[in-house]
Amino acid sequence: MTQNALRDLIELPDQGITLSDGTRLSARIWRPADAEADPVPAILEYLPYRKRDGTCARDALTHPWFAERDYAAVRVDIRGNGDSEGVMEDEYSPQELADAVEVIDWLAAQPWCSGKVGMMGISWGGFNGLQVAALAPDPLKAVITLCSTADRFADDIHYKGGCLLNENLGWGATMWSYSSRAPDPALRPDDWRDLWLQRLEAEPFLPDLWLRHQRRDAYWRHGSVCEDFSSIKAKVLALGGWGDGYKNTVPWLVEALPGAKGIVGPWVHKYPHFAVPEPRIGFLQEALRWWDHWLKGEDTGVEADPDYRAYLMDGVRPATWYENRPGRWIAEPEGATAHLESQRLHLTDAGLTATPGALDRKVSAPLDCGADAGEYCAIWLGPELPGDQRADDALSACFDSGPLEAPMDLVGAPRITLKLSSDRPQAQVAVRLNHIHPDGASTRITYGVLNLSHRESAADPRPLTPGETEEISFTLDHIAYRVPEGHRLRIAVSDAYWPLIWPSPERTCLSLSGGHVDLPQRPTQGGDEWTFAPPTGADPWQVEQLRAPSHLRRREVDMGTGRVSLVIEDDFGQVRDADHGLVSGHVARESWSIHPDDPTSAEGRCHWTDVLEREGISLRTEAHCSMTSDSTHFHLAARMEAYENDTLIFERDLTESIERDHM
Repeated sequence: MTQNALRDLIELPDQGITLSDGTRLSARIWRPADAEADPVPAILEYLPYRKRDGTCARDALTHPWFAERDYAAVRVDIRGNGDSEGVMEDEYSPQELADAVEVIDWLAAQPWCSGKVGMMGISWGGFNGLQVAALAPDPLKAVITLCSTADRFADDIHYKGGCLLNENLGWGATMWSYSSRAPDPALRPDDWRDLWLQRLEAEPFLPDLWLRHQRRDAYWRHGSVCEDFSSIKAKVLALGGWGDGYKNTVPWLVEALPGAKGIVGPWVHKYPHFAVPEPRIGFLQEALRWWDHWLKGEDTGVEADPDYRAYLMDGVRPATWYENRPGRWIAEPEGATAHLESQRLHLTDAGLTATPGALDRKVSAPLDCGADAGEYCAIWLGPELPGDQRADDALSACFDSGPLEAPMDLVGAPRITLKLSSDRPQAQVAVRLNHIHPDGASTRITYGVLNLSHRESAADPRPLTPGETEEISFTLDHIAYRVPEGHRLRIAVSDAYWPLIWPSPERTCLSLSGGHVDLPQRPTQGGDEWTFAPPTGADPWQVEQLRAPSHLRRREVDMGTGRVSLVIEDDFGQVRDADHGLVSGHVARESWSIHPDDPTSAEGRCHWTDVLEREGISLRTEAHCSMTSDSTHFHLAARMEAYENDTLIFERDLTESIERDHM
């Protein structure tokens, strides 16, 4: 079968897969119509994000395209979500992964399947693809993972560098909303309401669970494939984006997994065939080469591809959104970046210098330092990227280089070392590497944060001894970025980074007495070292737009109290599916506020509204949650309301106080 001979398809919108405990999962399957006579490999995407309405836009572009080219493309709703039965316990739970293994075995046994299976997914589906691969089910031969992590504790939305990310509440609120939605009544006419009420009653409020594990314990080691990379036998293609929160996984996997390949573009948290900023790539064609080789045994040349292909972004002026990033594709034949040489620059009283020098600098930033950090994980296509860093730089200790004598290609993960002391036992540090333009504009290149109690171990944190100088080191996020000749570098150090991370329990003052940064560099070259096919896809999802989407972010300062707030409003619009008629719409609201002088004033609030409608049925959930803290505890509150035809049919309230554990 040649690639040009596209096969006729059938689509199964609600294929039941009954697990060993009797739970029925719902799958949407696209496969060749004659696959029982000519079996094909299966490609599984396994998510809680609702195939009936949540992921339809990207599913339409992606799965039929593979199915026309000799694959069965399978989208399964995880237990307790979408149109699947049961209840969800947690993200990446042992139950979720065991269910996935059963699904893979079921797929391999179907008469239309060749017996070989691949897993593909972005974010949650990228995570569990790696985690299931670590369980090594026999039919699973290849994985394509996008925007994922190998370390659930320190490189996800929870505890970056041991610091509590505010995304721990923000994404927890998102899942509080997502998992509250009802099955489509058209698919489950007899029991959709019972399933919905069961789901609402049992649904976990995940921030409560996550806050009970503030160190890297067995809870986080589960599902962190970095614990044992050798357990992954399937061949892995990993992709990511410089605008995403998961910048470190692709080079890590390339260095750790035999036969793995990696691609990193300029993108936010999206599939590369429709991602922004552009340039996009022909992701589907790259994926097909991977599947054809590892699932069919065809020689497509993927093993000869460079191990690591990354988009080297030109240094540009700061902006909270880019439609396009100029740059070029670079290619490393073997390994990712570990082999590249680094240049060491020193933090001194004179700035960022080539030789060591004296340093005596205090760091005690107002607690709203970090206002221009952007989102931890840019995903909703609003103004989510880091803006001009000058305001945050003014609140930080800054160390500038002289003008560069030649362009500098930074490729890899810079490493910062600081000699410091703290006046409090619990403190944190944020370090930004910025590109300083001739007029003073400041573009964030990359950054890192560290909970100083985790300086030696995230599993066994130890408080600082006030006044005692220690040397600490940590890495900033991976990046590929060209700083132009004549421009400068800046290292900016602060002890607060709000609203990205939750503040320490007390105001702190760090004393810097030495430090350096190691900058991984690659020899500057000219044009593209690799070219990709242009992006393509199947026909887009057909909908009737009932309300257009909009995205707003604004900063507010209460001139009376001095309280500073970031207000986020993401209206995802409302549409009617042109095929089956389901109406869906969603609005998310977040507020993050703090007084610059009081860490116990920090507050996060989230509120999601979700609507489903069809033929006389109108369903809505209102999912609220909030977090505050004092010097000893975090305080959580959550409320769920469910409405049928505007009548309240379910309500649930939760409140919890959880002791701070070296946070």
